Amino acid sequence: MKKKTIWTVAVIMGLSFLALLFLQLNYIEEMADMKKEQFDESVNRALYQASRNLELNETLRYLENYVGKDSTDRKSGKSNPATSTFEQKTSLVKPSQIPKAMILRNDSSTISSAKKNMQQMIRNRFVYQKGMVNEVVYNILYSASNKPLKERINFKLLDQDLRAELLNNGINVGQSINYHFVVTTQDGREVYRCSDWPANADEEDVDEKSYTQVLFRNDPQSKMGVIKVYFPDMNSYIFSSVRFMIPSVIFTLVLLVTFVFTIVVVFRQKKYSEIKNDFVNNMTHELKTPIASISLAAQMMNDKSIQKTPSMLDHLCGIVLDESKRLRFLVEKVLQMSMYDQKTAVLKKKHVDLNEMVETIANSFTLRVGHKGGKVYTDIGAVDSTIYVDEMHFQNVIFNLMDNAVKYAKPDKPLDIYLKTWNEGSNVCLSIRDTGIGIKKDDQKKIFEKFYRVHTGNRHDVKGFGLGLAYVKKMVDLHEGDIKVESTYGEGTTFTIRLPFTQDGMA
Repeated sequence: MKKKTIWTVAVIMGLSFLALLFLQLNYIEEMADMKKEQFDESVNRALYQASRNLELNETLRYLENYVGKDSTDRKSGKSNPATSTFEQKTSLVKPSQIPKAMILRNDSSTISSAKKNMQQMIRNRFVYQKGMVNEVVYNILYSASNKPLKERINFKLLDQDLRAELLNNGINVGQSINYHFVVTTQDGREVYRCSDWPANADEEDVDEKSYTQVLFRNDPQSKMGVIKVYFPDMNSYIFSSVRFMIPSVIFTLVLLVTFVFTIVVVFRQKKYSEIKNDFVNNMTHELKTPIASISLAAQMMNDKSIQKTPSMLDHLCGIVLDESKRLRFLVEKVLQMSMYDQKTAVLKKKHVDLNEMVETIANSFTLRVGHKGGKVYTDIGAVDSTIYVDEMHFQNVIFNLMDNAVKYAKPDKPLDIYLKTWNEGSNVCLSIRDTGIGIKKDDQKKIFEKFYRVHTGNRHDVKGFGLGLAYVKKMVDLHEGDIKVESTYGEGTTFTIRLPFTQDGMA
């Protein structure tokens, strides 16, 4: 599949996932807002009804007290001020005052007069009862409002009314949500606070999650009260209605992350596939050169028509030896690449003297560095130089670093390579410094990544696959060491390897 096609599919799927996620989050937000509006309306309606019940209860209590007192006064023969007032205001001709003969008379004038007297009696009774109710209202207005709120409010009954009204308005108090309330005067003085009010409640949180209602709103403003109801778990209660949407959002996020990971893997595998194809093509091309050289030297040595002088034979043997080393190096490259397809690398460790290994490798590179117009310098300073490593793989580590130094030499200046060993604590250290083109600072962070290659500008004679330094890093890590790079672009590069040294015969 072409990269453009993969990108198109990836963008379409990515945008679809993001749009789906946005719609889900937007739907959750709208549902939460709607639930909050419903909750606000229900609480305010419940508070209003509870405050109204409080006023009705007070009116009923005063009415009962007034009527009860009036009845007691009548039985004891005491005069009631209200009754006296109404008796003075009304003139009632009582039926007992009408002579029986007058009632029994059957003429039309008598019947008409009795009917009028009855209507007047009922009217006067209505006025009397209305006056009693007015008297109660006057008492409430002029005497009840003068009492303190503590005496006017039954807080236990107020709590019961409030709970009942919240339940009537669809708020499941006690199971889904709890509340606390406080009663204050209009100017903020606290009159009552419920016993279960949270001791560590934050004032900002209380203000944010509280609802207020005026009590006795028809009284003078200075006599009014205020009830504040606090719902500490209001947010949890509101979002409980949209909790069922959370799994769908999580699954969408998981799918989105999985999709992104899949796309990354696809591009990485595509890149690896392209690099492997280039690797096979380049390796095939590079193998042809040494094979052709060895084949040509063998033909010349086998051609009896050509006179073989000692110098000629030495030259032909040198060609065969050099090209064989080159073939060995190319094969090692293939082995290095195959190691990355294995989960673990099998190391055959043994005790090796690092100083001797460095001297041997330096001698083998003398000729190649000499072709660049430079020399290989060694500074063997490590006293404890025995390391416990896989000899072949660790030789390849040094070979790779030396080979990179030769590859990235300055084309117009001689190349010098400096190898140095020394001890540092319980470690033995090796540094390989060159006077090549160096590495830019941005590239230094990535040179140990697999398949990463430093850009060489217009130079096309440097061939590689981005595996050498990745292989070096992996081998050093497997040998419980560390490697660092220091480089100045245009001046050269220094690689420093630290490994724990061991005594001979001990791991």
